[in-house]
Amino acid sequence: MGFVHLHLHTQFSLLDGANKIRHLMPQIQAYGMPAVAMTDHGNMFGAIEFYRTAAQYGIKPIIGCEMYVAPKSRFDRTALSGAEDYEHGGNFHLILLAMNLEGYKNLCRLVTAGFTEGFYRKPRVDKELLRTFNQGIIALSGCLSGELARAMLAGRDELAREVAAEYAAIYDGRFYIEVQANHLPEQERLNPALIALAKDLSLPVVATNDCHYLRAEDAEAHEVLLCIQSGKVWSDEKRWRFGTNQLYVKSPQEMAAEFAHCPEAIANTLEIASRCNVELSFGTFHFPVFALPEGESLEERLEKSARAGLETRLAQIRASGRQLDAAQEQTYRDRLEFELKVIEDMGFAGYFLIVADFIGYAKSQGIPVGPGRGSAAGSLVAYALRITDVDPIRYQLLFERFLNPGRKSMPDIDVDFCFERRDEVIRYIKEKYGADKVAQIITFGTLKGKQAIKDVGRVLEFSYGETDRIAKLYPAPKQGKDYPLEVALEMEPRLREVRERGERERKLFDYALKLEGLLRHASKHAAGIVISPSPLVEHLPLFVDKEGNVLTQYAGPDVDAIGLIKFDFLGLKTLTLLNDVVQRIRKGRGIDIDLSTLPLDDRATYQTLSRGDTVGVFQMEGSGIRKLITQLKPSCFEDIIAVIALFRPGPLDSGAAEQFIRRKHGKEPITYLHPLLEPVLRETYGVTIYQEQVMQIAQVLAGYTLEEADNLRRAMGKKKKEVMQEERARFLQGAAKNRIPERLAGEIFDQMETFAAYGFNKSHAASYAVISYQTAYLK
Repeated sequence: MGFVHLHLHTQFSLLDGANKIRHLMPQIQAYGMPAVAMTDHGNMFGAIEFYRTAAQYGIKPIIGCEMYVAPKSRFDRTALSGAEDYEHGGNFHLILLAMNLEGYKNLCRLVTAGFTEGFYRKPRVDKELLRTFNQGIIALSGCLSGELARAMLAGRDELAREVAAEYAAIYDGRFYIEVQANHLPEQERLNPALIALAKDLSLPVVATNDCHYLRAEDAEAHEVLLCIQSGKVWSDEKRWRFGTNQLYVKSPQEMAAEFAHCPEAIANTLEIASRCNVELSFGTFHFPVFALPEGESLEERLEKSARAGLETRLAQIRASGRQLDAAQEQTYRDRLEFELKVIEDMGFAGYFLIVADFIGYAKSQGIPVGPGRGSAAGSLVAYALRITDVDPIRYQLLFERFLNPGRKSMPDIDVDFCFERRDEVIRYIKEKYGADKVAQIITFGTLKGKQAIKDVGRVLEFSYGETDRIAKLYPAPKQGKDYPLEVALEMEPRLREVRERGERERKLFDYALKLEGLLRHASKHAAGIVISPSPLVEHLPLFVDKEGNVLTQYAGPDVDAIGLIKFDFLGLKTLTLLNDVVQRIRKGRGIDIDLSTLPLDDRATYQTLSRGDTVGVFQMEGSGIRKLITQLKPSCFEDIIAVIALFRPGPLDSGAAEQFIRRKHGKEPITYLHPLLEPVLRETYGVTIYQEQVMQIAQVLAGYTLEEADNLRRAMGKKKKEVMQEERARFLQGAAKNRIPERLAGEIFDQMETFAAYGFNKSHAASYAVISYQTAYLK
């Protein structure tokens, strides 16, 4: 007989559920189960990750939630007392499962209301909400903390009948009485009574196991997790514990054996699974509505604004003393028309208008805005609309690095605002598009290896000094990424020595290995904002943090996946500082400085940088980069871009930074593996340091289009062996048409592939370089 788990907690039941989704699905598949449900406590944080991972394993995902039902109204903040104390003054648990898209949306509404309306220690709903949003949902009566179980355990049989009848009326034909195989004495006593009541009321019964961890041997590690959540130690007799080691993902055979006396409880899990058929769509974008006068299209407004903006930019370029002939000006106009066509063909005209609008608002209010960030600086349309302030033509920045016509993915424009006034822009967005259509984005803190050692050590009563000494043996992060504990043990023999020292230390590492990767807490993402064309709750559930901020319950990648449009609003203190300095100069000296039109050839600024006098200069304050910049001695803006790209582990470790410096100062000849590389690598003295250069090399040597070259760059970064073999063959074939010997073409390709592991986005470096130059200029 088959079986489906319908009551299961993933890692998104924070510091309570220990089922990692990436480990859960292979186990469900191995058991031959056709489906599995996710029912985390009061939230749907992991719904999209759960849904998509299940689909990858050929398993039907059932999206659900274990709701907290307030004993009275969700607005009532008082506990029950006296005759109604059967609930111990807390909340009732209730399992809800979405049957279809309507049920998913109703579940989103309920879970959202739990945080926005009913929150009191826990996100709570009430019977009024359950009645209002019951369609498309199956309900299970819940665990020992369910209202039905509480009434029965308190000996209030008549009340239990009323409770069951009330839920059966709310969920007409969709309410099941839940029995569990957790081996707790109360549950053993309760199960026969629940089965009898179900029979008496002609209600179906269903078997669950309230799974909190994957395997039976994970029970102790889960107890450690509960100690981490509650701040208790293992020896504390009063610490929170479940009192059973049975809350693991049992096999169909185990569950069938547990309910051999009630086979219909097992069969009904399959029936429920067959009734739950939520189909979520991915890859469809839901753009915010950008209001325009009747008769004007988004594309028409974008073209008009971009063309006018470009002419203003060209006039500014001429006014700065930089002369452009007719052919050069036409290069700008041709590039603009190309970009406009790509943007419009991909349906992104509205996106650019929205970004230009809120940046325009910020500037109109005197709120400092950064010159751009990331690959968006490669777009001339963005430059014309004043979204960015870096001339992509002058600095050879590639549009295809930002928006690839051959791969439809959302443009990603990150915007820096003055740290102190960023919230004003967010407030403008909410007023323009509607507060119910705008939210900030959630992010989750992960229990990493080093932190797991510290947390588990505290639970096992290691002293602070002991765990600190162990943690200090942990290998340092590489390029900002921490090593998993298992890898750290392979890398550092002293960690292995500690683990093998005794039983106490062995448990420390065993528990830490099991708990590593679980989620520790939820918080507000530093920058992410989502704007929806309709109320957000129609697409996803919402969360309210301790400061009262409304956040999406889905993290950024999952918000992207369901097609909602997000924007990154970053608060940058340097912009605040720059604005303050400009204001002081205006007040103290009567001089107006426009940072957006600073001359980029100021000799004093480059002398300041070359001396390493960069305390207070954006991105250039640390001792390491100060050493690099004094060796490099930048003499033009391109050198500042290069410094930012070179000061990272890849270029420093590979010797690319040293080679760049030697060649710049004539201590090493500038050479190129092939003459066709000279136009691409001239400004970096023959040294490849930017991702855009990899794309250009593929273009000039092997005939790739820039969009194909961007795909090659991405493939190199992901190191997919089969893809790289195909690309290598194609590169060699294309190079042969330019009469480049196969051996030389192979050498160039290998260098490109090696470089791709650490190459930096030139557009991003150029954007940062602007702020670096501005701070150095004012200094």
